[in-house]
Amino acid sequence: MAGNQQKKERAMPVNSTHPDYDAALPSWLRARDVIAGEDAVKSAGEKYLPRLEAQTDEEYDAYRARASLFNATARTADGYLGLLFRRAPFIKVPEGANALGKAMRAFVNDADMLGMSFASYARNVAREVIAVGRAGTLMDWEGESENRVYASLYTAENILNSRVERIQGRNVLTLLVLHESVRGAATERDSDEFETKFGEQIRVLKLGAGGCQVEVWRPKRADGRKREWEKVETRIPLRLGKPLPLIPFMFHGASHSLPDVDRLPLGDVIAVNLDHYRLHADYRHGMHFTALPTAWVSGFDKAATLRIGSSTAWVTDTPGASAGFLEYTGQGLTTFERAMDRDEKLMAILGARLLESQKRVGEAAEAIELKQSGENSILGALAACVSMSLTQVLRWAY
Repeated sequence: MAGNQQKKERAMPVNSTHPDYDAALPSWLRARDVIAGEDAVKSAGEKYLPRLEAQTDEEYDAYRARASLFNATARTADGYLGLLFRRAPFIKVPEGANALGKAMRAFVNDADMLGMSFASYARNVAREVIAVGRAGTLMDWEGESENRVYASLYTAENILNSRVERIQGRNVLTLLVLHESVRGAATERDSDEFETKFGEQIRVLKLGAGGCQVEVWRPKRADGRKREWEKVETRIPLRLGKPLPLIPFMFHGASHSLPDVDRLPLGDVIAVNLDHYRLHADYRHGMHFTALPTAWVSGFDKAATLRIGSSTAWVTDTPGASAGFLEYTGQGLTTFERAMDRDEKLMAILGARLLESQKRVGEAAEAIELKQSGENSILGALAACVSMSLTQVLRWAY
């Protein structure tokens, strides 16, 4: 009994995350912020733009406000997505007037029971894979009103944990932990028909000897700081009266469809993009203090108020007094300009071809093909992997 009690106390909480998740989460969040744009990057403050030495809060706020994000990352992601879907995806499902044909057509027309077609769902999957290199689809069954299959998309941040085991010569997913945001009504005491509240829950899918089992966990109401979770639901999904032999979940990645975390397709572009943002902040900071001439005087009364303008004159009785303007004439800021130009070229080489000015002169087809072979290979591999995993989604629906 004592040993069981110690084992229970050492048990990890249900919201424990996989080590690969912990390692990749900062890069996912960084990618989200950069793709979201300037407001998200600036809101992160010193995370992406370190404070200069001895800067006050007011000075740092002005320093950050002067900077501008040249968002090559978001433009590149949109360009890649447009290239992937320049033609409508080819979807082939059983046809005919029988029940199976009708059910599959209904799924293709409304894949997630939110009115989104399977083609639009595929576009959202590809957008996630381009952004962070990872997403997932959980297949489920609605058996109360419509009695049909549907798909749910999970972002990389919401796939908390997973485990793969070798069973009968195959690598099989045996544990999956998903974080969900659910729409919950307010309590009766403070209910408001115009207010929408969201809660969170964790869905755990386990594969055992009896098939796939689903658990739903929600946070307890506790006064202490430590957050605890409690199991509120346990069920076994059935297909034709039998438990599912596998966990109905598909991973979507940029180079594979395995549970392993994949690298960010735009990771290098994001790094250079943030470097360009910091350089631009320093460049604008330097311009702010050097672009405008600064008046200087020598031999004038320190208590005197000297105004600048055509209607005023500076007069003093001190012999040898002088006045003038300080103007910046050095070449220091050109260093920042060259560095920013270099970053822009690097982003173009790393993937932002849409930002590169196209040549007006003729160019051989072989030269164009050679220049864009790297981008085509990345897009080709990504398209093949997403196509393969989405085909598995259709098979589960079937």
